[in-house]
Amino acid sequence: MPKEIEIKFRVENATALTRRLKAAGFRLVTPRTHEMNTLYDLPGLPLRKRGDLLRLRKYGNAWVLTHKSKGRSGRHKVRMETETCVSDGQKMDAILLALGFRPVFSYEKFRAEWSDGKGHVVVDHTPIGDFGEIEGPARWIDATARSLGITPEHYLAQAYTELFFAWKKKMRSKAKDMTFRAVGFGPAYARETAGAVAQT
Repeated sequence: MPKEIEIKFRVENATALTRRLKAAGFRLVTPRTHEMNTLYDLPGLPLRKRGDLLRLRKYGNAWVLTHKSKGRSGRHKVRMETETCVSDGQKMDAILLALGFRPVFSYEKFRAEWSDGKGHVVVDHTPIGDFGEIEGPARWIDATARSLGITPEHYLAQAYTELFFAWKKKMRSKAKDMTFRAVGFGPAYARETAGAVAQT
């Protein structure tokens, strides 16, 4: 099975990070694109309890179904990952519902993807702040992080679900999902983001 090795880090200045990526030889492979993710589980949340993840993602106009097994976290987060493209996300949702799965968490972001041919760096604009991910071979991750000015103490191994619930506790938010509307950006922001999606 394919192995996913990655770290996350907080992005304080996306413009400065873009300059550093270009200086390090990265090229933009996917412009900033809207992404909506839905996690599914069975009654009693057996997947969550054993650390597994079943996700249906819409990235621009593309749909992807992903399973990730429970990972191990050291300096880097390592998980076994299997995913496949889906031609019709609504029908895939209907299949999952018919099998007894239910949506348990949704999270939204705008993602730009960069690559140097050896691995990927993504820059995410989320309702709880901006984050980056570096994914590739472990040594390459560390070398890339250094070139971008990111030190190991800045590495984050948490998934977006964990980051969201930590943010929710800190902010005393009642939001149940990590979407722009749920965390309080409101209809005006939703219209603005819809316009951004239309331009991608």
